[in-house]
Amino acid sequence: MHSLSGSEEPRCGPIGTKHAALFRVRHTREVTFSFKVIDLTAVLSPTTVLWPGQDPISAITTEEIQSDGAYGRRVSLGEHSGTHFDAPCHFSEGAATVADVPAEQLVRPLRVIDISERAEQDPDAELTMADIEAHELRHGAIPEGSAVFLRTGWDSRRDDRDAYAGSGDELHFPGFGVEAAHFLVDERSIAGLGIDTLSIDPGGTNDFAVHRDVTLPRGVWHVENAINLDAVPSTGAWVVVGVPRLADASGFPARVLALVPNP
Repeated sequence: MHSLSGSEEPRCGPIGTKHAALFRVRHTREVTFSFKVIDLTAVLSPTTVLWPGQDPISAITTEEIQSDGAYGRRVSLGEHSGTHFDAPCHFSEGAATVADVPAEQLVRPLRVIDISERAEQDPDAELTMADIEAHELRHGAIPEGSAVFLRTGWDSRRDDRDAYAGSGDELHFPGFGVEAAHFLVDERSIAGLGIDTLSIDPGGTNDFAVHRDVTLPRGVWHVENAINLDAVPSTGAWVVVGVPRLADASGFPARVLALVPNP
């Protein structure tokens, strides 16, 4: 793996899309690496669709430039708002909090499995073993320590509460099936799971079986409410989860980025 040193020259510039940027690192031996940065993070606002029962995100201005010389706000939100990180302690007592998760676990090779066509027809669609087998047949076995993100296409619905979460008291959105999640944790030793819906567990379930029994007790983290997974290839990218080290936190909104190598 190459690393930057004082003699190396970083260069960067936009590639012309609103959610991607191009970076090049030039080494002394003239070896150049370039990659796009894809933002997988939704904008947080008072209209962000949250888990039912959560208070809306709010912000109070505490400083104004004209009167105070600076602009600042005090923000109130739940730990699991918008694009956010789930730490193991979210469902596993005594497990790692957000601040406990090592930084190297937040920068991981990324696999993206796409079930968006099936999810379009079935809002309760789940990732199955057949989906994983088809993915690995085409792209090779998922490496140990990877993050696996599930693309359902649900991020396109995120501005409509009923379409994104389900209407009334019934939640409906796709997620990871228990058998598939067990395989990824037990057989592939993944570091994290991600999804473009409200939860890793499908909305039609109410026991949070993946959270409670499969991933978090094993130290596997989650990212939920991701966006732009359609811009990330099935294999070859890395994910960077920029979550603040908030003491004792079960989760927190995060800036999640995918690094996609250029051809």
